[in-house]
Amino acid sequence: MNELPHPGDFASRLLRWHVSHGRHDLPWQREPSPYRVWLSEVMLQQTQVGTVLGYFERFTQTFADVKALAEAPLDEVLHLWSGLGYYSRARNLHKTAQIVASEYGGEFPDQLDALIALPGIGRSTAGAIIALAGNRRAAILDGNVKRVLARHYAIEGWPGTTSVLKQLWATAESVLPSDDYRNFTQAEMDLGATVCTRRNPNCEACPLRSDCAARAQGRIDEFPGRRPRRQVPTRSACFLIVSDRNRSILLQRRPPNGIWGGLWCFPEIANEATLPQTMAELGLRNYVMSGKMAPIPHTFTHFKLLMEPLCIEVGEQVTVVRETDAVCWYNSSEAPQLGLPMPVSRLLNALAAQR
Repeated sequence: MNELPHPGDFASRLLRWHVSHGRHDLPWQREPSPYRVWLSEVMLQQTQVGTVLGYFERFTQTFADVKALAEAPLDEVLHLWSGLGYYSRARNLHKTAQIVASEYGGEFPDQLDALIALPGIGRSTAGAIIALAGNRRAAILDGNVKRVLARHYAIEGWPGTTSVLKQLWATAESVLPSDDYRNFTQAEMDLGATVCTRRNPNCEACPLRSDCAARAQGRIDEFPGRRPRRQVPTRSACFLIVSDRNRSILLQRRPPNGIWGGLWCFPEIANEATLPQTMAELGLRNYVMSGKMAPIPHTFTHFKLLMEPLCIEVGEQVTVVRETDAVCWYNSSEAPQLGLPMPVSRLLNALAAQR
């Protein structure tokens, strides 16, 4: 690991660079309240800025503050989140909004530990809220900052390991300036996003290039260390595409935990042998199996899912399924605002186009 320079030197170079080369017009930089910073930070987890921009604008237009988000039905929140993936983020957003509204009077706590105690807020997100919204001293360690620090100080190893992460946090704390925490934090993220990029970094434009250890060693591509390779398993699941005489499609809410937790999806069965039992449980006894669709692949972080759609048509006299908050008929001509996984949304659109 490269010897740490005086923190003021690291910070001052980064702050000077940020004045001319940093990003200053991101929507969450306007009126950087704890609510807006929190929302942006959660959306930016595992997601690029370009993708987040539209979602952030729609969210803040619909939910102007944390109280509005807390009072909204979960389905509305999941509907606006549809397409961003990692849906546990949306569920945790809703939970945290309700806690902040009910226990903190609609104002986010200003202490690091209290923020970390909220669902979906880790140490880095909490630090970002404190630094970006409050301009107070706090370190962050998102993916961009990890890369900048790992390269500059030649911190060996994959950041997912406890020892490497501990070293990165110690470094992140050590380079904090004595003030101007908001701009410094933004500068760290901007440098990683625009200059010290994962591939083809523009080292000549980097304000920290003079003492970057990875550059000096000719090992830029080796930092940060890569996650150990592992085989990604493939799982198969049979989903029922149940349509009625109105060309509506039966959807069922997923359990709150697991993949697509809380979202609306096609009913899932273990195999074709369990079809009669599932249809009976849904109150649909007069039906025919009209065919199978080609399997649809979808990749998650830890596994690949092969969706195997089984097409079912119900008898004309069956137009409604039992009324519960877990089952509904979906018609694209008057689509309700539901949280839909992207593969489900795409298939529904494709079915609607065919009809």
